[in-house]
Amino acid sequence: MVAAPGVLLCLGRSLILQRSFRLFPLQLASTSLPRKLCSVTNESKLPASPENESLLENLSLMGVDVKMARQRQPGVLRKVFTNEKGLAQFLQGKGASGKVIASIVSRYPRAITRSIEHLEQRWQLWRNVFNTDAEIVSILDRSPESFFRSSDNRNLEKNITFLISLGLNTKDLHRLLTTAPRTFSNSVELNKQMVEFLEDICADLGGKNPEQFAKTVILKNLYIFIRSTKRVKTNIDILKASLTLSDSELLTLLQGHGAEILDLSNEYLKKNFNNLQQKMALLGCQKDDIKKLVISYPMILYIGPETLNCKLDCLLKGGITMKQILKKPKVLEYSTQNITGRLEELESVGYDFKKHGINILDSSRKRFVAKMEKLTASSDD
Repeated sequence: MVAAPGVLLCLGRSLILQRSFRLFPLQLASTSLPRKLCSVTNESKLPASPENESLLENLSLMGVDVKMARQRQPGVLRKVFTNEKGLAQFLQGKGASGKVIASIVSRYPRAITRSIEHLEQRWQLWRNVFNTDAEIVSILDRSPESFFRSSDNRNLEKNITFLISLGLNTKDLHRLLTTAPRTFSNSVELNKQMVEFLEDICADLGGKNPEQFAKTVILKNLYIFIRSTKRVKTNIDILKASLTLSDSELLTLLQGHGAEILDLSNEYLKKNFNNLQQKMALLGCQKDDIKKLVISYPMILYIGPETLNCKLDCLLKGGITMKQILKKPKVLEYSTQNITGRLEELESVGYDFKKHGINILDSSRKRFVAKMEKLTASSDD
């Protein structure tokens, strides 16, 4: 009996798939393959399930976590035409392992809807920023969305051109792509709105170089393009009102480390500031102390209430004064566990913070260990 054309087509596609996925373990009992191994299913013979069963089979052969894919982007699994084979071949050609490819598709199933032409174009655009294919594969492994989220290669190209026009260099674009890749999925118009907004803020505060101000803020806070201008504006207003800053003080803060906290949610920023204010008041600090602390170390507002309170209590219990913390606030960057461990080690050798200060707490692990060896030797003598 002559096989139906559809069956022959399915058999051919399945054998091609098997050869293409040679990096994935395939064990087929015979060459008489079931129809469900074909990604393209005849509409008249669709299974009762709305999902494409042949696609599910192919994804399983690739090692994809189908359950995760279904949770992430269920609509993809109902598509009749997909390019899982082409995607796998393309990424293998760029040096991605079967495990990495499976992980990418598991976390961002929409990747299998991209054509080879699209993938080639996008890869070339990324290669204008990165030195090697391996770097791009590494980013895709960490964040598949960064590469596959947008299907508009022309928009990506326009964004790269626009960002370069701001004075950003290849190294800056590299940092943006690795840290906040969604920047390049935004429309160019949306990114321009953020830049114009930052320039207006600078002009309103009496700044003389709005273009440089915008560039400075962008490079200090790479997440700025994936936040709304409304959020950033509200955070600026919160800082100005809470700290009673003059325009010049606010401008200086925003051009410095203050830019690093502009991406926080408005409620989180307010909650952290209110907690800081209450905690420091209980410790006998004045409003000017709080202002000086935030201006010198804005990142303190990144620290949640419970964590900040715990760190402060730990330092004070260890014999350090609030005055010393105000002079060296970066000590709060370290984890509570790290702070506790160092205080215990220093206590064991009778370290006097009043006499020697707290700089030792704000040192690299290597320098701290070297210092402890000297202190231990001295105490033994």
